[in-house]
Amino acid sequence: MSVYFITGASGAVGSAIVPALLTDPAVRLRLLLRADSDDHLAQRMAELHQFWRLRPDSPARLRIEAMRGDASAPQFGLSEAAYAQLSATTQHVIHCAASVHMNKPLDEARRSALDSTAAILSLARALNRAGALRKVEFISTVGVGGKRPGILPETWIDEPREFHNTYEQSKAEAEIMVRKAIETELLPITVHRPSMVIGNSIDGRIIHFQIFYFICEFLSGRRTLGLYPDFGDTRLDVIPVDRVANTIIAASRDPSTTGTVMHLCTGPEHSPRLNELKALVRTTYRRHGLTIPRAITLPRKIFSMLPRVAAPFISPRHRKAVMTLPIYLDYLAGSQGFAATQHEPNVRRDTNQTVVEHVTAAIRHYLTMRYPHASD
Repeated sequence: MSVYFITGASGAVGSAIVPALLTDPAVRLRLLLRADSDDHLAQRMAELHQFWRLRPDSPARLRIEAMRGDASAPQFGLSEAAYAQLSATTQHVIHCAASVHMNKPLDEARRSALDSTAAILSLARALNRAGALRKVEFISTVGVGGKRPGILPETWIDEPREFHNTYEQSKAEAEIMVRKAIETELLPITVHRPSMVIGNSIDGRIIHFQIFYFICEFLSGRRTLGLYPDFGDTRLDVIPVDRVANTIIAASRDPSTTGTVMHLCTGPEHSPRLNELKALVRTTYRRHGLTIPRAITLPRKIFSMLPRVAAPFISPRHRKAVMTLPIYLDYLAGSQGFAATQHEPNVRRDTNQTVVEHVTAAIRHYLTMRYPHASD
């Protein structure tokens, strides 16, 4: 029996890893979840069971142990007894917990990223001393490359660089901690850098609608009255959540991935251009019955002034979304490129599907859930 400890099981990546792992009857899971009380924990688990489509009589439920705690707290906020058991009888650790908000203050972003990394490394050391640890899968992001020019290699990044937001910077600093633990303590850790995660490659399902879906709303033109900046030749690297989950699980069972950095992404040759993605989004929204304004392209500098100028005239309900546009515009301004060749055999690819089909499935699922009656 292999025991996995997973943080962030209620997040986009973690929630896709859990059902994939449960297909192996020899796997048991310990899930760390935030909850105000035991009743709240039971409620959260019921919601996750529903998302995972685990019936009440499913034997798989018996292989899941929910642990109430905090990924950023020392010993995850667990009792001494619970932490002692966790740190002696767990073989695999998958750290998915993260705050993906791009506009948090830097000190808050650091508390989330660095404190949780410190807690994970402390657990890894305890498990290593006990002789139980096989692998740690540390989920980072390709965003650690920040504004570094050129194709980001699947290696550690040594050069100084600027970042688009505090999320990228805090995750880059967390990687420094992990690298030190790998190189000086020989802890068996693999660092995974996903690009922008979208819904399942087949049906588009995902537990939370995050950054990609905000970008889709922006690309539809519905939030900007049809106004767009000039995107040029910029591409957006996206990856279905099930591809990310399957690659992480495969790495957890492969000791040869220890000490490596793996990019979980589509790659520069296959990533859609923003202009192509805009056309796909607008077409899919229109086919769903939503009204799409006529597209008008403005020079980027002029477009960047619009949120500040328009804010006083926008309803409070939409003002927050409009005011976050500059953050995303900055992120989308640069040419994205992430190497994904070093660990190609570990990435499960479906050659019968294209990136366009993946994106279309994700958008359709989002529209079905967000606009079930296709009404404005």
